[in-house]
Amino acid sequence: MTATMARPKTEARPGRSRAQEVDRHVGARMRERRIMLGLTQQQMAELIGVTYQQAHKYEKGINRIAAGRLFTIAQALGVDVGYFFEGMETERDFKPTPQQRMLLELARNFIALPNRKYQEAICNLARALASVEEGAEDGLKGL
Repeated sequence: MTATMARPKTEARPGRSRAQEVDRHVGARMRERRIMLGLTQQQMAELIGVTYQQAHKYEKGINRIAAGRLFTIAQALGVDVGYFFEGMETERDFKPTPQQRMLLELARNFIALPNRKYQEAICNLARALASVEEGAEDGLKGL
């Protein structure tokens, strides 16, 4: 790929948009507190040792705030770090995939096996089945 060619858009990984939501929420809380205190963005930037543009990007959630910087911002605004996360929705409605459920069941059953020899037998079986599948895939590649 050359520098002049546009990069193809790829789907965002799960969690990536969630992180951006957190960044926007933290930025909005930062802005809310700054305004409550009657500070301009320029004054805020000076208090925390960044440029006006950087402070603006923090408030918009464009740039993520590092932990140390968030601590500095909390001190400058006279709040605890937790203040910035108040009101965030938590992800309580997590639904595991069928494969995740199966893995959890496998792990529970594996731990419940009465002795180590049985656990080793299960590991050997899984290893053997995985190598059979790899061999089957290799055999199909030539078709």
